[in-house]
Amino acid sequence: MSLNNFEFYNPTRIVFGKDTIKRLNDLIPETAKVLIIIGGGSVRKNGTLTEVEEALNPRQYEIFEGIEPNPIFETCMKAVEKIKEGKFDFALGVGGGSVMDATKFIAAAVMYSGNCWEIVESKGKNIQHVIPFGFLATLPATGSEMNKNSVISRRETADKIGIANPLLYPIFSILDPTKTMTLPKHQIANGLADSFVHVTEQYITYDIHASVQDRFAEGLLLTLIEEGTETFKHPEEYQSRANFVWAATLALNGLLATGVPTDWATHMIGHELTILYGIDHGRSLAIILPALLNEMREDKKSKLLQYGRRVWGLKGSDENAIIDQAIEKTREFFESLGIKTHLRDYTQDDHVVEKVLEQLRRHHLTALGERKNITLEVSRRILQASL
Repeated sequence: MSLNNFEFYNPTRIVFGKDTIKRLNDLIPETAKVLIIIGGGSVRKNGTLTEVEEALNPRQYEIFEGIEPNPIFETCMKAVEKIKEGKFDFALGVGGGSVMDATKFIAAAVMYSGNCWEIVESKGKNIQHVIPFGFLATLPATGSEMNKNSVISRRETADKIGIANPLLYPIFSILDPTKTMTLPKHQIANGLADSFVHVTEQYITYDIHASVQDRFAEGLLLTLIEEGTETFKHPEEYQSRANFVWAATLALNGLLATGVPTDWATHMIGHELTILYGIDHGRSLAIILPALLNEMREDKKSKLLQYGRRVWGLKGSDENAIIDQAIEKTREFFESLGIKTHLRDYTQDDHVVEKVLEQLRRHHLTALGERKNITLEVSRRILQASL
């Protein structure tokens, strides 16, 4: 096997570094009427929003506040109505992955003539038009600032569904690492876990001799381990944080997935844990990944060995021992960030396995993984091993 045929496209302009918020004046048309979309108000408290407003003047703008972690469809629709009523023609998301995901959906929903939940049901395939949008990213985690993906939830139906469409690439994203320095440590940890698993989903599959993609992935994993840990320990240190911010963006901007098989089963199972139990997305991934790697160790054997040797520096000829150690090192990394990696640490529900399996069944997630061989029974074993 060798590198698959591929087409790579990513039109997003990245503006990276200190004091870059002022670039909004160059990036957004002078005639634009802007709706600024934010989350719970932290960007207001830490002064970031004031800088945004100063950069936008004299443009017309208003603020929509209240996007939740794991953005909710109903809240997004309130922003859609505000855009339509106010005739806004540009959306600016200022926040983390949830704000960015919400902004993408909102930009598409404004232009959609039918029931907007159909956008989610089609997983974004029926998006034909969006209003222009860009981002100021304040939390390194999802990579939404440089990709075509979004995840939208609906509480009343317990749905958390990913959508994707080339029209969902932002026109630009500003990445100023200093704007992430007020994040609490648990959010830094979540972002590290999320970014780390983004890479493993595209890397720990099966070997097709994709040397470039493998080395990219290994470099990002090492950066997240080294620089991410330094950022977690010393939040005020700029150099490590800058590398973490850029690594988190590159972890899911499409480059790692070009020409290679990808997994995403950890994410699909993790999504159900989040919507059912409110477990932070990054933590749901840290719960599932070690158990999934162990369950699928034969399918992933060559890449697990490569991962253990190249990323964790493991030596020796006992292949099973190297795989065991690689999985344990992964769990230890998450635990070193204060992330518990067993379901029992988050819920005492005796029926958690059955409830998650029912969700997977309802969402037609019955053939997951790079080989589509993670059936419901395999998912059951993964969940049981995660308890």
